[in-house]
Amino acid sequence: MAQPNVTPEILAAAVQGLEAQRARLDDQIAEVRRMLGARLPKPAVPAETPKRKRRMSAAARKRIAAAQKERWAQHRKKAEGAKMAEEPAVAGKPPGPKRSMSAAGRRRIAEATKKRWAEYHRQKAEVVKAKGPGVVKKAARKKAAMKASAKATKKMDKKATAEGKKQAVEMAAKATVAE
Repeated sequence: MAQPNVTPEILAAAVQGLEAQRARLDDQIAEVRRMLGARLPKPAVPAETPKRKRRMSAAARKRIAAAQKERWAQHRKKAEGAKMAEEPAVAGKPPGPKRSMSAAGRRRIAEATKKRWAEYHRQKAEVVKAKGPGVVKKAARKKAAMKASAKATKKMDKKATAEGKKQAVEMAAKATVAE
């Protein structure tokens, strides 16, 4: 078979055509990988030598710890001074909770609570005698369910009240801005 006449122009055109095909194929490969969710291969990067961890001497750690403790001590001192400035001291009374209950009041509450529990246990014993132990278990489950329901309702009421207050404040702020 006879060889065709190959000139440099023909070879240059062939190279351009092949490079265009390669670019088109690379784009198609990248699209397929994107569809598969695969990442494109990362270009080869020369391996870097791992950096060594820095070591701190024991003396340096002690200096840092001492400085941090000193900063916290100053912070607490400032906070305590601000707290004392907010609450004026009353002569003869140590600073403490604003409301306190007398010993007699606590005693009355304790006695009333004991009395209520005694009444509760007495009634429970009467029910057991009258109807048998199975009824008490059922009543106890019902009471527990009612308590849980009441607790959830109370929690929702508190949340609704808080949201209502927040909305009222926002509306008042808007009215003030509008004026």
